[in-house]
Amino acid sequence: MAAATDDVTLTFGGNATTLLRLGPFTLLTDPNFLHRGQRAYLGKGLWTKRLTEPALQPTQLPALDAILLSHLHGDHWDRIATRSLPKETPVITTPAAARALAQKGFGATSDLTDWQTHELTSGTTTLRITSVPGVHGPGLLGRVLPPVMGSVLELVRDGGVSWRGYISGDTLYRRDLGQVLERCGPLDVVIPHLGGTKALGFTVTMDARQGADLVELLQPSVVVPVHYDDYSRFSSGLGDFVAEVATRRAPGEIRPVGRGQTISLRA
Repeated sequence: MAAATDDVTLTFGGNATTLLRLGPFTLLTDPNFLHRGQRAYLGKGLWTKRLTEPALQPTQLPALDAILLSHLHGDHWDRIATRSLPKETPVITTPAAARALAQKGFGATSDLTDWQTHELTSGTTTLRITSVPGVHGPGLLGRVLPPVMGSVLELVRDGGVSWRGYISGDTLYRRDLGQVLERCGPLDVVIPHLGGTKALGFTVTMDARQGADLVELLQPSVVVPVHYDDYSRFSSGLGDFVAEVATRRAPGEIRPVGRGQTISLRA
């Protein structure tokens, strides 16, 4: 990678909501502003109750270059986001989510299929966003859940990548996620969506064991876990993940972040 010249930070809003400051770019991921005790609709008659208070609300957000949405579930894009986020802000997401958001008045959506890219440019710096395949549920259940994507984010200056990170989205662990390394290159940071979410008796997001499998597979310098304790359907907490990674002596640094806290995404 090229020499690091840009600040790269993450502010954690709770669940999978983060404010990413990547060099000159500011992104919001999976906007979820529901308050403790409110319920998010997951589709197919399924609901989940929020157990925590979010650390970010729409009125606290800076100007955004884009919103990055892994998929359209009520704990990743809620009714407050629909009501309050600027309709002109670009939303980078799956084709299914882009169609649904267009019907809600969000006209600047960019729909990405697997391994397609979207680029933002500021001066001599480019932020390249690559859609990575994800599977939200096993077998037939995966077909009825919303399509989900992971994202590889790369800061590019003068043709060289100065930082590269991967956000898993709500995917289960699969060996073919190794394609992230094969296609994109070594990772500075992995941000896994964990929690071991349960739906209809099945696990539909990575639990501690699967999260540790992902760390072993991708071998990032830094891991920032999210999406593990905010909702009632989660069954696998942060402590479980940290312990599992420690037991395996997996590479890299686990860097937990508290709601409202800002951390560096540099190694």
